[in-house]
Amino acid sequence: MKTPGPDHPITIAAVKGRVTVQFNGARVAQSDKALELKEASYPPVIYIPRSDISIEHYARSEHRTHCPYKGDASYFSLNANGEVAENAVWTYEQAYPSVKEIEGHVAFYPDKVTLEVH
Repeated sequence: MKTPGPDHPITIAAVKGRVTVQFNGARVAQSDKALELKEASYPPVIYIPRSDISIEHYARSEHRTHCPYKGDASYFSLNANGEVAENAVWTYEQAYPSVKEIEGHVAFYPDKVTLEVH
């Protein structure tokens, strides 16, 4: 486990406004409680509480990854209107202490969904 610091900063803040996520014409998530994680030089990532997703569009996959700063990620594929996006969503079910706020949230690959903040 690595700890964020000056050489690899990570910040988490509440998103102002409502976040809506669509996949293939279906709303798969909508939240007023989203978080934005900024990590080093990577593009910001929006995390949505799992309580604000439309679970019928999600199927857990076997794919897993590891981030030395955040922990082990599990993945979901999305399905809507006959289309599937494999491993389009990830979640840290046991996030490391430095990013504990994102535990119980999901994030989306921006090239697989339409994400809007309004």
